[in-house]
Amino acid sequence: MRLMPAVSLLFSLVSTTALAAYPGHPPTNPEIAGADISARDKAVADDAFEGRGPGSKNGEAAAQWIADELKRVGVKPANHGSYFQNVPAVAIKLDGAKSSFTVDTPQGAMSPKFPDEATYWTPQYASSEVKVTKSQLVFVGYGVVAPEYGWNDYAGVDVKGKTVVILINDPGNEDANPDPNFFKGKAMTYYGRWTYKYEEAARQGAAAAIIVHETIPAAYGYQVVRNSNSGKKFWLDNKDGDRKMVPIEGWVTLDTAKEMFKRAGLDYEQQKAAANKHGFKAVEMTGDALSVDAHSSIDHLMTRNVAGVVTGYKHPGDVFLYSAHWDHFGRKDETPGPDKIFNGAVDNGMGTSMVLELAEKFAHEKRPQRSVGFLFWTMEEQGLLGSEYFAEHPLWPRKHIVGLLNTDADGPKGPAHDLSLPGNGQSELEDYLADALKTQNRVISPDPQPEKGAFFRSDHFSFARFGIPAISPGGGVDLVDGGTAAGMALRDDYLAHHYHQPSDEWQADWDMRGPVEDVWALYTVGETLANSDSWPGWKPGSEFKAAWDKMRAGK
Repeated sequence: MRLMPAVSLLFSLVSTTALAAYPGHPPTNPEIAGADISARDKAVADDAFEGRGPGSKNGEAAAQWIADELKRVGVKPANHGSYFQNVPAVAIKLDGAKSSFTVDTPQGAMSPKFPDEATYWTPQYASSEVKVTKSQLVFVGYGVVAPEYGWNDYAGVDVKGKTVVILINDPGNEDANPDPNFFKGKAMTYYGRWTYKYEEAARQGAAAAIIVHETIPAAYGYQVVRNSNSGKKFWLDNKDGDRKMVPIEGWVTLDTAKEMFKRAGLDYEQQKAAANKHGFKAVEMTGDALSVDAHSSIDHLMTRNVAGVVTGYKHPGDVFLYSAHWDHFGRKDETPGPDKIFNGAVDNGMGTSMVLELAEKFAHEKRPQRSVGFLFWTMEEQGLLGSEYFAEHPLWPRKHIVGLLNTDADGPKGPAHDLSLPGNGQSELEDYLADALKTQNRVISPDPQPEKGAFFRSDHFSFARFGIPAISPGGGVDLVDGGTAAGMALRDDYLAHHYHQPSDEWQADWDMRGPVEDVWALYTVGETLANSDSWPGWKPGSEFKAAWDKMRAGK
């Protein structure tokens, strides 16, 4: 594999540096090869791109690199002659030194240290200063309004202008034997996601929404919250300056939350236990009031999704999609330690490289009947924003999108007996994946950690919300060498030591056999559907089936 031709002058310096990441520059290989995937990953995760921060010169150079790589392997631009879909965005960065976060309590004021004990921000950008003054704290349990489960944490309480304190995940999720019919038992629903918590708090008119971090129900340590939210945060640009959102959003550590409860005369564990039972009523944290003075820098910017296509010869207007997000957290000079660059080699340099490998494969095979698109999202790390923008402004009509396979952080590993699938059992698309895996003597395995809500944490969810069949396989867990214990040990080590940290870097000794067999399975699914007239949908009982039925009926 050789690198793309010279890029524009704007990106030549960074791209030339990344050129050195390609060992040997062998000719284009139409087969799927671990060395090719690894070489691309090494290039896209190179320090030259400074962690692929959306809107930054070096980050957008990574998007240009991907576009040039699509062109090099023979994949055409998908957006009226362009490889890019512009995504208007706003970057808001809290100035921690100028800002303040204080909880007045009957026993004196608390000022948790930013960002180590509390991390907070404003999604509003009509002004560079947003204030909340002496806003009464109210514990609203899980902050869920779910009529289908007969659950309303906001029943009987008016939180307009108040600060809601919220638990992460779903009610009942941490029970020893969760009821599978109650918020899906162990499996997280969208009600458990932090994005939902803030959305509902906004609907309720809260002035601030603070989530209590706990590692097990959150599925990651507090360092992930700190690293993900203490720098620039991105939002889709809109006319109202996001004034419909909660003015102040944030997280606090468990120790900070316990102290807040204690000073209000409440026991945190007792209140949490009550919040998991039917009939829970929100509790005012008497005497506790939040005051925040948030000073932020605001930058309006244009970032980009990257889109390429292999056009079908029979039904060119129908398209099957592959996707991965290209962005990561960029460079953060405030990060402790010598390494300030969040390279994101696994998350999601690996997914980007796998989709590029699929693009090259399709470009060198017989032209399919339907079109096959290859999409690379911006701003995934800030809440799936690039894919959200595309789903709202699609390059193809939504009813002509056959389905989408997303790849996100499928890490290096050996071959496996399985391929895990978050949210399994919902989409007919997974039946095609199961058939593809049979050719490898593999099977789909349920998400090994459904409580982590992986189905709602990757870009395919932006499409599922519109009824488009979309899945994001998570890689093999039951490894040929070492079984499930070895597979889970690899996952746990990555989450604990590298996920959303500067140490997520390319390694020359990666075992690429697992990603290669996964790419082959994904290729088989796309090749099958691109050469058929089938339209996979959603299975009975899926929460997305109604939207799919409505879309297919043209309503």
